[in-house]
Amino acid sequence: MKRILTASLLTAFLTIPTYAQNTLVIETDSGRNEIFELTEGMKVSEDELLRDYNNRTNLVPSASTARDVSYNDHVIADRLSRIPTMIDLPLNEFTRKYIDTYSTRMKRSVSVMLGASNFYNPIFEEALERYNLPLELKFLPVIESGLRPSATSGAGAAGLWQLIMSTGKRYGLEINTLVDERRDPIRSSEAAAHFLSDLYRSFGDWSLAIAAYNCGPGNVQKALARAGGEKGQHDFWSIYQYLPAETRGYVPAFVAATYIMNYYCEHGITPMSATLPEESDTIVVAHDARMAAISSVCGVSIDELRALNPQYRRDIVPRSYAVRLPAHAIEAFITQENKIYDRVQPEFVPSVEDGDAVVEQSAELADNASAAVEVTPLEVTEPVEPIAAPVTTPNRNTYTRDTAAKNNKSNASSSQKNSRQKQQRNAPKRVEVKSGDSLSKIARKNGTTVENLRRLNGLKGTTIQPGQKLRVK
Repeated sequence: MKRILTASLLTAFLTIPTYAQNTLVIETDSGRNEIFELTEGMKVSEDELLRDYNNRTNLVPSASTARDVSYNDHVIADRLSRIPTMIDLPLNEFTRKYIDTYSTRMKRSVSVMLGASNFYNPIFEEALERYNLPLELKFLPVIESGLRPSATSGAGAAGLWQLIMSTGKRYGLEINTLVDERRDPIRSSEAAAHFLSDLYRSFGDWSLAIAAYNCGPGNVQKALARAGGEKGQHDFWSIYQYLPAETRGYVPAFVAATYIMNYYCEHGITPMSATLPEESDTIVVAHDARMAAISSVCGVSIDELRALNPQYRRDIVPRSYAVRLPAHAIEAFITQENKIYDRVQPEFVPSVEDGDAVVEQSAELADNASAAVEVTPLEVTEPVEPIAAPVTTPNRNTYTRDTAAKNNKSNASSSQKNSRQKQQRNAPKRVEVKSGDSLSKIARKNGTTVENLRRLNGLKGTTIQPGQKLRVK
């Protein structure tokens, strides 16, 4: 009985911290306690963050130990007001509790994320700048994913920006059995920036746009309708009570993340030292390629390949997609490409007199090449002597002049043909956008990249319209 009781108490003891670590209890001014479930990026521990390949290989823990440093509300409010941004960053009982969480319980995780931000902030800022958005929105992935491209929520959101499938597809991301571009830092940042730009255009207030990013614009519209009043009167705090429970803590979490990523030093948090990953480049594969084959041929670890290409869900790079490799591995890929694809190259089959032998060898080659064709046995016939053509000996001088004239004409024709072919190859090629097309789909069909399409056509984002003419080369 005593052992059973002890086991029960131990079980209860072990389950309480898990619940406590995933929730936040805030006492409101009215004396009522509100329980908030933490965002995906706030649930992750330091150990989990360090399991990420980029963090594991490029971050070095600092020698100093993080310490708890507390400040009164006046100091915190003053610091928030000094952050140069267009987004309102108020201090209240909600934002203060989230700031306390980041600066105490999560201080070691913050140290890791500060180091990881060296990899990702330039990507985030470039995408946000393209849409002329506040750069502080780069802190959304801090609360969404803890800066992990591999992060997945229970609701099916994925990647650094935790985009759900429908939103990802709406903003041009490829999501299928083998590929999930929500995990691609560059592509997902572009989609998230475009989405945030549209949300701000709809609501005209950044606190509402951020709330809508979490729960969807439809839920924010419903909350505004319940709150009543004229359009433009409300912000997040005035419709707070009408929002879904999980969204009520989302904007406070963003305010807190923005604060701690600016004032970590004042709270005794030292960022992990970061070394930038090795320079890399992309190359388009001509056939389906397995990560294991690329790893073996190019001398790159499978973990590094996955970190460079988090969008590939099954360790397979589909045909006409691009794979990102360390710069030193590009040459190995190009020179040994056939080994990666593991294609069978049928050899030349010399003719043999035995028809059965020809059939047997043809069938063997067909099997080796996985050719889905039926091999028809060859009919053996008696060899037929070729009929000799009459031989004439032309006058030498005539032969020379005629042959030279023919050769000159042939060479000129060949030169003109080659010139036309060269002009055709170098001529700009344009395609018409069809319904359902996206930049990524058009890029794959034409053997190019989304970035190249945007450059050739002067596109700032990824939005294209049916009927639009795009230059692809």
